[in-house]
Amino acid sequence: MKRIIITLTVALALSSCSVFKKYSRPESISTDSLFGKEVITTDSTSIADIGWRDFFTDPHLQALIETGLKNNADMRIAAQRVTEAQAAMRTARLAFLPSFTFSPSFSTSSNIGQSSSYSYSLPITAGWEIDIAGRTLNNKRKAVAAYEQSKLYRRSVQTSLISSIANCYYTLLMLDAQQEISRTTAASWKENVRIMKAMKQAGMTNEASVSQTEANSCSIDASLFDLEYDIVQVENSLALLLGTVPQHFERGNIHSQRLCEELLVGVPAQLLARRPDVQSAERALEQAFYNTNFARADLYPSLKLSGSIGWNPASWLVSFVANLATDIFNAGKKRAALTIAKAQQEEQLIAFQQTLLEAGSEVNDALAKCQAARNKTDVRLRQIAALESAVNSTRQLMSHSESTYLEVLTAQQALLSAQLSQIADRFEEIQGTINLYKALGGGADEEPEVEQEQEGKRKKQNRRNKKAK
Repeated sequence: MKRIIITLTVALALSSCSVFKKYSRPESISTDSLFGKEVITTDSTSIADIGWRDFFTDPHLQALIETGLKNNADMRIAAQRVTEAQAAMRTARLAFLPSFTFSPSFSTSSNIGQSSSYSYSLPITAGWEIDIAGRTLNNKRKAVAAYEQSKLYRRSVQTSLISSIANCYYTLLMLDAQQEISRTTAASWKENVRIMKAMKQAGMTNEASVSQTEANSCSIDASLFDLEYDIVQVENSLALLLGTVPQHFERGNIHSQRLCEELLVGVPAQLLARRPDVQSAERALEQAFYNTNFARADLYPSLKLSGSIGWNPASWLVSFVANLATDIFNAGKKRAALTIAKAQQEEQLIAFQQTLLEAGSEVNDALAKCQAARNKTDVRLRQIAALESAVNSTRQLMSHSESTYLEVLTAQQALLSAQLSQIADRFEEIQGTINLYKALGGGADEEPEVEQEQEGKRKKQNRRNKKAK
């Protein structure tokens, strides 16, 4: 009776203790001014609300992303982590149930000159630890948080994968466009070499001018080999992301690409609800919180109930034991474990805050990059128009002997450089938009839930078993 009274007293005392408290987000976590002073927004609309199939409208890119989500090694590993965490969560939940052991025994004995005697028993033993201190509860909550974190990790891998595939794809489009311009320019420079040689024979120029023209032509030819290598390298990187062998990938062209014109970022607080890596960091903090609760609960005694029931030919055997136990000599060790758990919880809080700051920084960087590329668009168009006019003007002046052919070649070289820069500017704008989409947590939609897939498989297997019977 005394033990029961003591147990009830401990249970009542612990019922209001922090060991049973559920996790809540710390007040120190703030998203104020996370996007910086230059990004002022009160509109909750964000481009991250757009599904990736609607954000990336190029059919070639959509097919590549679907292949990557299916075959990418990191995605497959992340799916297995979800399965592992789900099994661990089920194990933690089953810890609330009592355990049963069935251990039948049989023995025989005989003496010389006497008949053999037999004995046997059929005992069933049960054991159950009542969670008066919250150990099992906090362990289960920690497992649930770990399971949620594994799903968030899978989503984080998905957003990164989609962004990486898109960046590789648009890099290929940029290189294709630069290669096309370089090939056209290379053919033009070969014609320039032919003209310069003809002019030398006519005494209109000298060997130095011819050599300079040939050198420029060779430089452009060499750049074509560099572009071919870059294309192969990016295609190999893309194949690795897709989980396929290196190959040529069908694609469109950079001039026909259309992404979101409005760079809507929403409000900073949405990063807490949309960015999977930020949510994953919070789930890690939640696990540390429950681990601290578990370490604190481990300081209190445990109550274990055990009993058995059995039968032998002579009688029924029934027993019941209630045991309230606590470690005396391990108290210092347990207090040290609690100190460690508290420090680990503080570490996870700092990591959570840092992850949130990094998320805001990524949004600012991507937005600035995209806006800078867009601001250069009009300037670059004016530059190209001016250089095209310069090429035409120098040609006309040369026809009237008021300019040399080298001035024409110089103008053409500057025009090529500006055209290549224009393609790079367009790529930077697209890349900035993609990075902004990722930084805001876009691309994690339409994720197949692992547990739903497994449940579907189990139902199919059950139907097959019923048909077999």
